[in-house]
Amino acid sequence: MAAVEPGQRVASPVQARPRRAPARPAPTTLPFLNRELSWLEFNARVLHEARDDRNPLLDRVKFLAIFAGNLDEFFQVRIAGLRQQVEAGAVAKAPDGRTPAEQLAAARARVLELVGEQSSIFLDLRQRLADETIELVDYAAIPEHHVALRQRFLDEIFPVLTPLAVDPGHPFPYISTLSLSIAVGLRDPDSGERVFARVKVPQILPRLFEVEPHRFIPIDQVIEANLADLFTGMEVVEHHLFRVTRNADLAIEEDEADDLLMAIEEELRRRRFGEAVRLEVERSMPAGTRTLLTRGLGLEPDDVYEVAGMLDLTALWYIAELDRRDLRTEPWTPVTPIRLIPPDEDEPADVFAAIRAGDILVHHPYESFVASVERFITQAADDPDVLTIKQTLYRTSGDSAIVQSLIRAAERGKQVVVLVEIKARFDEEANIIWARKLERAGAHVVYGLVGLKTHCKTALVVRREGSGLRRYVHIGTGNYNPKTARLYVDFGLLTARPEIGADVTDLFNVLTGLSRQRTFRRLLVAPHSLRSGFLELVEREIAHASAGRPARIVLKLNAIVDIPVIEALYRASNAGVDVELIVRAACSLQPGVLGVSERIRVRSIIGEFLEHSRIWGFENGGDREWYIGSADLMDRNLDRRVEAVVPVEDHEARTRIADTIEVMLADDRRSWQLLPDATWVRTEALEGRSGTIDTFEVLKERALTESYVAATPHRPGAGTGSLDPRA
Repeated sequence: MAAVEPGQRVASPVQARPRRAPARPAPTTLPFLNRELSWLEFNARVLHEARDDRNPLLDRVKFLAIFAGNLDEFFQVRIAGLRQQVEAGAVAKAPDGRTPAEQLAAARARVLELVGEQSSIFLDLRQRLADETIELVDYAAIPEHHVALRQRFLDEIFPVLTPLAVDPGHPFPYISTLSLSIAVGLRDPDSGERVFARVKVPQILPRLFEVEPHRFIPIDQVIEANLADLFTGMEVVEHHLFRVTRNADLAIEEDEADDLLMAIEEELRRRRFGEAVRLEVERSMPAGTRTLLTRGLGLEPDDVYEVAGMLDLTALWYIAELDRRDLRTEPWTPVTPIRLIPPDEDEPADVFAAIRAGDILVHHPYESFVASVERFITQAADDPDVLTIKQTLYRTSGDSAIVQSLIRAAERGKQVVVLVEIKARFDEEANIIWARKLERAGAHVVYGLVGLKTHCKTALVVRREGSGLRRYVHIGTGNYNPKTARLYVDFGLLTARPEIGADVTDLFNVLTGLSRQRTFRRLLVAPHSLRSGFLELVEREIAHASAGRPARIVLKLNAIVDIPVIEALYRASNAGVDVELIVRAACSLQPGVLGVSERIRVRSIIGEFLEHSRIWGFENGGDREWYIGSADLMDRNLDRRVEAVVPVEDHEARTRIADTIEVMLADDRRSWQLLPDATWVRTEALEGRSGTIDTFEVLKERALTESYVAATPHRPGAGTGSLDPRA
């Protein structure tokens, strides 16, 4: 694999086009791609990684589990939302012209294709695992274990099973979301009457039982083999596995809630009873049983998805995490940022001293979250000169050292203010638990602003130094979560710049008090100045292009679906601005359309880590600028969340971001490109060669050099961070 050297400029095909005025007027109707279908194509790219035999076997299993989990959430949130629109009689069309009903139909068609491919990949991986002595076996294939499995059934499973009958005296039972169930057809031997019952597969028990080392059987098959014990005196005629998915999106009327915490807890209880949106069934399930289930769940035939092979492939996480290093990518150990390496191995780094010496840009998971961000908060909690710690928490882990440090700081009498976003989807319950622990320790806990989610990633430390105070700040693109920081690619900025410190102070006053501040010195903050600030930067780039000055925009995002933003980028393209987008998931912008987006290129990178950072780059006539922050270019981020985006002003940090972006734009192993016909194609297929540059491998190699920028001799102009690979 050809590595990209630090500072090396890699040619990008977009640069081959001369800057010129558009040859034709823009169409009267601008093209937009459907958000839901675009997201499904992202999950299709994830599924490709499960199919790609260049990936180690257990990595492929992991990607199959990720695909399954992603699809679950898609139905719980996105499909659920479309169904609600249809049921409400909504006829408003999406930007691509589809009604909610048409979007549902198109999504179903694509999901059916993907589920079929998922089943095919699973069967292939199952055989490949067996070849490596990791087996997923069927009950019928292991008669030598039946006696032992029956005893395990009686000892471990039978006591927690509750069969529920469905007949005139027993209404259709409630079936919780994402739980596996067995539909059991029974016959009364005395009367000959046919009846139906449901047996829930206990979620408290492991899905896979290990019968021999690295040899597993699904627990549902063990239950099915012993159903007679649950229905004494009845004849078991048939049994089939099924799974229900329900609407999991919370609907909180915050302005009417006297206690937001209690309102969230009540909605969490209601989530269990959300409307069913999907029924997954084994292919062998007869039509009569399917009809009984769909009627009982209030579903239609188009809500049923037939699966060949094992239902709920999220269970494969257990297989993916087996201790078989020969079958997975070598685990990556993040390095300590060079400026945070302590001079004495027995003493931790002085983060405050390092920040005073200049801004520190940290890049996770290549660089250690624990040795940088976590160390920053830990040192603040233990430093007697620190007076105040303020932090936003959107998602964190159950054993978070950051939360423990905040608790310790509060107990020591420091002023600790924590904005806990208890509306963070699927993390509400965990965040409520941490909020209460923080409150008990004496921290000031607030839950954000009515009608807005607080999504910004900010921490502020106020420290007494000499006769005055100094503010230290962290602003990042990812959550304060040490577990995801080992898997998600994110940037974070540690700085003591006075204007940024003042801005973050003002931002916390908005979040915790009654301040109505709308403008900031250096930060762009949603929902106040972020959208307008971004659009102004685009218009400035258009002005540079019109004046013949260098003009280019590079955006790295998780998603771009906001229509005014996309329209602005279309204008920029038509004005002669080159636009490069690196978008992990949903993208509603359609590149390469004549007269609209000819100068726009879109790519996506899927691989070992999850690309999560949000980066903006503007050529600005040669005076290049870089920004990082928490916001994607979605209407929810720009209008309905509190987000913070910060300019990166340190020369060395700008260079690191620029070089990272250049690697991603040169990637031909993990990258895909969005074509004008709205299809995604792998870059290696477009360029007709096997992939030679893998973003993740290149950046790991660079991290191992202990900060490649610091180790590289200074280059004239390097501090600005070029946006032009030819520079």
